[in-house]
Amino acid sequence: MRASEVPRAVAAARSIASSLGLTADDAIVLQDSNRLTLRLLPCDVLARVAPVAHQAARFEVDLAQRLVEAGCPVAALDPRVEPRVHERDGYVVTLWTYYEPPTPQPRTLPPADYADALARLHTGMRTLDVPTPRFTDRVDQALHLVANRDRTPALADADRELLGDTLRDLSRAIGERGAPEQLLHGEPHPGNVLSTKNGLLFIDLETCCRGPVEFDLAHAPEEVGEHSPGIDRDLLRECRILVLAMITTWRWDRDDQLPNGRQLGTEWLGQIRAALGRG
Repeated sequence: MRASEVPRAVAAARSIASSLGLTADDAIVLQDSNRLTLRLLPCDVLARVAPVAHQAARFEVDLAQRLVEAGCPVAALDPRVEPRVHERDGYVVTLWTYYEPPTPQPRTLPPADYADALARLHTGMRTLDVPTPRFTDRVDQALHLVANRDRTPALADADRELLGDTLRDLSRAIGERGAPEQLLHGEPHPGNVLSTKNGLLFIDLETCCRGPVEFDLAHAPEEVGEHSPGIDRDLLRECRILVLAMITTWRWDRDDQLPNGRQLGTEWLGQIRAALGRG
């Protein structure tokens, strides 16, 4: 979220919380990306705030409720208020439970615990019939960026060709494998996993899609895959390169706001070339 928008977004979240009987005298910014994540105090609620055009909030609220009911390791909405999307001053706000981290907090997520939590999430997701995009739709979004020089003006021609070829070729190769597909988190990377006193919980369900479980595993550290029995290792390797190409593409978007994003994008281009033997 642009810095100029943050004060209004914070004010909208505090106002909504107060209107619902929650005392929100202060707000701590926990994450600032495509949406703002706040810890409101002293009511201790987690608020996610996005521009009103952000259409995934209702989907995420509904899906989170169903996954919690299915016993999945996902963060729950705040039980003190009605589970719905709130709107104010051009922003949509959702209110979630704030989970205290364990003490001491681990520096990295234990791979075995990570793999177990993701497997339990996938098991619960298989019980739900939810209309979602396929993983290839997200690949198409990346391809659109690669093809749009106005959106990715700093991307060199050779790098543009590399990303386009990688996205197209691997998306097709993964589809041709015919692996079973199911509902996925979409981006279960460490930034979307909370370490809590009650174990690991997944957050940010707006990227859910359908695809092979290896696509989800490709977002996690390699050690997590080593603790995941029954997966297709060759498919996982292809998914890892595909995901790397996707997140590299996001870093070259002129509107990308990730700190050091361009530096990461350059490093990841080198990793893609190495993985494909083009180094």
